[in-house]
Order: sequence, then structure tokens, then C-alpha cells
Amino acid sequence: MRLQDKVAIVTGSSRGIGSAIALCLAREGANVVIDYLKNEQGALNVEGEIRKMGRSSLSVKADVRSFEEVQRMIRLVVGKYGKIDILVNNAGIVRDRTLTNMTKEEWDDVIATNLTGVFNCTKAVLDVMTKCGGGKIVNISSVIGLIGNFGQSNYAASKAGVIGFTKSVAKEVARKGITVNAIAPGFIETDMLETVTEHTKEQILAQIPLRRFGKPEEVAEMVLFLVSETGSYITGQVFNINGGLYI
Repeated sequence: MRLQDKVAIVTGSSRGIGSAIALCLAREGANVVIDYLKNEQGALNVEGEIRKMGRSSLSVKADVRSFEEVQRMIRLVVGKYGKIDILVNNAGIVRDRTLTNMTKEEWDDVIATNLTGVFNCTKAVLDVMTKCGGGKIVNISSVIGLIGNFGQSNYAASKAGVIGFTKSVAKEVARKGITVNAIAPGFIETDMLETVTEHTKEQILAQIPLRRFGKPEEVAEMVLFLVSETGSYITGQVFNINGGLYI
């Protein structure tokens, strides 16, 4: 129970990597806030699983693109628990298209969710964490933010931005006892990957030295490491979980 009675917020945690992170933190004793935008049933399912573990959980509908909605979520969490120890910025979307065909809306949506959302949530928790004597922030980036990808200039830009944001904020808040790190997953077995054709999956696997896709739980375990006492002397770092994919 490495996170006994800690309070964690995991954005975009109604499914996929986010839900795996939420459940992993709860198993280690954390009370977990499930943030979602559309998938209310998924959020309630994750909340129910956490409650079965004997932990407290709260589902909150909040669009991370909205500074005001994020502020409302933070007020709800502080009102219920009195503190926030952990923030995992996981919420993200894709709107894949080559730049020639990409609309402004497709660019704006991805940047607003994947990058501005990280700004909104991080800024919102800093005062609370500072008053509590410190905290842990983990931002979920992507291997695409490091290597780029055809048809994903908006996604790559947003995830690369998360890395730069992580390194900068880590320097700003270290003296307040707050660590800020990023994880850059490769191709993980989630609903997003299920939309890819089998032929494309084979092409991707051929580029991964370990010859398999990652599992959401593998990302969750890295988050757990970073937000536990074991990772207390680590900040401003990017951890790649990609099976060796660096091409």
C-alpha cells in the first residue's frame, strides 16, 4: 500500500491507459478521482472497481480543454478530500490527417485537449499541492512526440509540447516539493489501436524490436513508480515505454 490515503486525479480515466492507471493507484491505497468527458458509464465502472477495493472514488465530468471546468473539478476534489497529492494528465485525442488535408479545427482540437489540457490541470493543482507541502505530477506524452509520424503532425506537436512543458514546470516547482515527469508510451493495446487495420498493425510490429504492443498496465506501473516514494528524487524526466521503437 505505497499510496495509502493519497488523493489522485487521473484525467481521461474512463477507459484505456487512464483506467489502468486509476486502478493501479487504487490498489496501492490511493483514493482516485475519475475524470471523463463523454464515457460516463466507463467512468462509473472504474469507480465501482475502486470502491470494491475499499478505496474512495469520485467520477467528475470535466472537459480538460476548459479552464473553468477544470477549476470546478479541483474545487470538488478539495471539498471532498481536502487535498490533492497526485495528478496524472492522461486525457488525449487523435485527429489524424496529413497536414495538406488537415482542418484548423482538427489542429485546434488536438492541441487544446492534449497540450492546453495539461496546462489547465497542472496550473489548477499547483496551489493545492504547495499548501499541502508537495505532490507528484505525471504527464502522458507519446513516442510520436519524439519521432513524429505520417498524418499526425497535430498529435506529434501536442505530445512534444507536453515534454517541453514537463521539463520547464519541473524546474519551477521543485523547490515547492512537487515533482513533474512524463511518460512516452509507444503503441499500447487500447481501443485506439483497435481502429488500426491488421496490415498496419503488422507494419508497426515490424518496427518494434520486442515485436509486441505494450499493455496499459505497463504504463500504469511506471506511473506508480513515479508517484510513490521510490520516485521521489526523480523530476523533469521522460520515460519511454515503447518496446525499443525509436526509428
